[in-house]
Amino acid sequence: MQLEKISFADTHAFHPFFLDYIQQKESLRPFYNRFPTPGEFKQQIADKQAAFTSDRRATLVDVLQRQYKDVTAPEAVQVNIKALGDNKTFTVTTGHQLNIFTGPLYFIYKIVTVINTCRQLKENYPDYTFVPVYWMASEDHDYNEIKYFRLYNKKYTWETPQQGAVGRFSTKDLATLLREVPGDIKLFQEAYTKNKSLSGAVRHYVNALFGAEGLVVIDADEAAFKAGFRDVMRQDIFDNVPKKQVEQTTQALEAQGYKPAVNGREINFFYLDEGLRARIEKVGDQFQVVDTDISFTAEALRALIDQQPEKFSPNVILRPLYQEMILPNLAYAGGPSEVEYWLQLGGVFKHFQVPFPILMPRNFALVMEHTTHRKFLKTELHIRDFFEEKNYIYNHWVLQHSPRNLTVGKERSDAEALFEALRQRAHEIDTTLSAYVAAEGKRALNSLEKIEHKLLRAEKRLHSDTLRQIGAVKDLLFPNGNLQERTDNFLNFYQQDPQFIQHLLRHFDPFDFQFYIFAYEQPLANPA
Repeated sequence: MQLEKISFADTHAFHPFFLDYIQQKESLRPFYNRFPTPGEFKQQIADKQAAFTSDRRATLVDVLQRQYKDVTAPEAVQVNIKALGDNKTFTVTTGHQLNIFTGPLYFIYKIVTVINTCRQLKENYPDYTFVPVYWMASEDHDYNEIKYFRLYNKKYTWETPQQGAVGRFSTKDLATLLREVPGDIKLFQEAYTKNKSLSGAVRHYVNALFGAEGLVVIDADEAAFKAGFRDVMRQDIFDNVPKKQVEQTTQALEAQGYKPAVNGREINFFYLDEGLRARIEKVGDQFQVVDTDISFTAEALRALIDQQPEKFSPNVILRPLYQEMILPNLAYAGGPSEVEYWLQLGGVFKHFQVPFPILMPRNFALVMEHTTHRKFLKTELHIRDFFEEKNYIYNHWVLQHSPRNLTVGKERSDAEALFEALRQRAHEIDTTLSAYVAAEGKRALNSLEKIEHKLLRAEKRLHSDTLRQIGAVKDLLFPNGNLQERTDNFLNFYQQDPQFIQHLLRHFDPFDFQFYIFAYEQPLANPA
């Protein structure tokens, strides 16, 4: 594979908030502890080692061994799970929803990021063990976000009436979809038919794809984990402490000109039951489960926290804290929106005395298969140009390739000088004429702009075939106008190149914050 890199800024795909973090702007420095460079992990290791108890390690190992009881895990995974009981072992984590068939490409990129981060940390700190972890968003209830994926320009959708935490969904009614998907999907057929729950199926195929690299998959929908989160539940539900902390940090970010990614609620927990995950709100002296007939007194809710903490599911504000209290974690790898909302949570972590993890931007990429790459090369444009809007690309190409001068820059400068001289002359005769001459000058400049626009449009008509081909390449690289990694599924490449993930593992550098462009220089096999 051929590799090129461009800056995040050149993609025009990222908020200034995220770009400022990447560029280590001073305005964001108060909102995180350490920037993701290998050297910064030394103190992060020391902080986490001091804060993470042996009891929490024992609970983690016990739960993971139980979750993997029926999984054929490679030795690398088994070794890593056992190693988590040692106080010199730490994790690097990414999290994602349980999208069917892995969802968009960037899910794969997230996993590769944490695996490669652990590899580099081991090189820098050989006395420690580093375990890559995929945190399944098994308690998420937004089925609409996980129910589809895009393969070979077609959208495949899973229709199910199930509700509640998606990790608990039955995989039974995925059978119809499995018959529709083209190519070799044996891995997913096994995952969805041999596992009763969606979380079990996801663990199955993620283990098959990445288990050899030692990736550990964790499902936090566990009573044993929730038991260690009781104090946070009480302080949130009855004292609204996290909301106050988030508000303070958000106000400080807004004062620096940043728009908050999330907003804290009075209560940042959902009530979790079979087929149900719904917000808890305080109404008068009762605690109401939204859109249900379920309600609790304060006394009853305290008793439920004590007796069944698994009935409570943290939202986006408290899930990161929950993760960091379960895992001996050093860093979290996420996309732009994740980095942005994590930066609002520093006060929450400080209040609960939990070390704030290093925020690792995941790797980002665009992949060109051989045919698309050949078409791209024929355009004689740089890949950076294709991150612009189509009309900009067309204009740029025409201005580069036309033998004629299509701009009126010189004429504009001459006209500006002419009308400025006339304005000054008019001002000496009659001050009221000055405004008239200036207005006439503005009209003349507008006319020049119109002429330039017509010249360019006429020239574009002469190259309509070439511009259509350029537009087709743009559509191939940006499906439906979106970044490929947010739209297409990895099977677009993996079915034809089983080494696709190995290419990513070899080329991605988790500490190199650029946008990667991969191109296949040789044709791939047809999908099996």
